Amino acid sequence: MIRVAIVGTGGMGSVHYHNYLYIEGCEVAALVDITPESAARSKDWNLPLYPSISEMVKHEEVDVVDVCTPTFLHKTHVMEGLENGLHAITEKPIALQKKDAEEMYALADARGKLLFVGQVLQFTKEVEVLRELVRNQTYGKVLDAYFVRLSACPRWVKNGWLFDRERSGLLPFDLHIHDLDVIISLFGKPGSFTFTSSGNDDKNYKEHYRFNYNYDGFYVAAEAAWYNADFPFTANWRFYFENAVVVNDGTKVIAYQFDQEPHVFDTEETMKIPTGINLPPTGMFYAELSHFMNCIRAGKPSELVTREQVLTVVELLEEISQKDG
Repeated sequence: MIRVAIVGTGGMGSVHYHNYLYIEGCEVAALVDITPESAARSKDWNLPLYPSISEMVKHEEVDVVDVCTPTFLHKTHVMEGLENGLHAITEKPIALQKKDAEEMYALADARGKLLFVGQVLQFTKEVEVLRELVRNQTYGKVLDAYFVRLSACPRWVKNGWLFDRERSGLLPFDLHIHDLDVIISLFGKPGSFTFTSSGNDDKNYKEHYRFNYNYDGFYVAAEAAWYNADFPFTANWRFYFENAVVVNDGTKVIAYQFDQEPHVFDTEETMKIPTGINLPPTGMFYAELSHFMNCIRAGKPSELVTREQVLTVVELLEEISQKDG
């Protein structure tokens, strides 16, 4: 039995807790948090609550910390978990600087532990289909690709940390990171890239970005936004292959070719678990956490969210942040 301590009992901590209930061979054994709300979580979930990881390990036998705290606390909590001899899972982004991420992986290596990063799109049916189409060249080579990830400004965030560049990395690290992770996992590091950004003058951050990543023989573009408007969340992608256009319209994945009926891929999830946050029931977190648990049992790193991939994503986002600052 793999025993998990969830660090951070907010939205993502709640999502992870409810998904662990469905994963065989593991259990949530403890909570670590200091927010006023965490006491209520501890009571509702009937789990012991501790103010720190170091204090928790004095009283509980656990194998892994699952870090669901705000971005600027990820490194601190991951390092504390590793230093106490535990494997670590952290929500994205792993960190805001590549050197910090490298230090986290280095400590995991030194302690003989595994470190996993929750880039959850890798565990969706849509990306699974896309990964196979690209790698198998089912419709030929990729000629062009475009990703869209747009939302209203996330006014739900508490304490304003998400709008602080030093604590969150702002929109690129919060939103675009999902699509960039998929891009890097499929094609590796681009030869070069450019981007534009815009936003209202009264904001201390940019609200809209367009990115263009240059690969050998093709480009991948992406758009991301925190609109100053009540705009519905929109996430989709379009790939132009030599012999087809494949589109994820947000509800299904469809391949269009000449002289054939459009092909709709089977992306129906076998399990949909309520998230408790502003996301509909989904199986992607279940698939992600199940994968990490299996990796821990096998004593091997993830092949879907690799160290090289994570470090490349952080490196590019850090460069974007520096240029945009």
